[in-house]
Amino acid sequence: QVQLVESGGGLAQAGGSLNLSCVASGYSFSRYTMSWFRQAPGKEREFVAVSSWRNDVTSYGDSVKGRFTISRDNAKNTVYLQMSSLKPEDTAVYYCAAIFAAMARRPNDYRYWGQGTQVTVSS
Repeated sequence: QVQLVESGGGLAQAGGSLNLSCVASGYSFSRYTMSWFRQAPGKEREFVAVSSWRNDVTSYGDSVKGRFTISRDNAKNTVYLQMSSLKPEDTAVYYCAAIFAAMARRPNDYRYWGQGTQVTVSS
């Protein structure tokens, strides 16, 4: 049974930092590309960051580039998202997602999803 469990969300002030984690189980983690997406109320799900299954390529959405960092630890089946210089517009539910051996930015390409963790940034 595949499970992705996010944690680390919460309330932060603008300019602050938060670190998210996503622990995966039930599949071969090291063969899957891992991504973070986010969805704010009334908006479509937005690509945030991706880390390739070989852990050699990362890519970011324009709105978070230079502020967020994705990393993964294949030994721990965990992907991380370090968020800094947070802005109120970063407020959203953040989801981790997995896709087998491919790089993708479209939510519909991803097979496995976590339940999400809320991030709220106050001004």
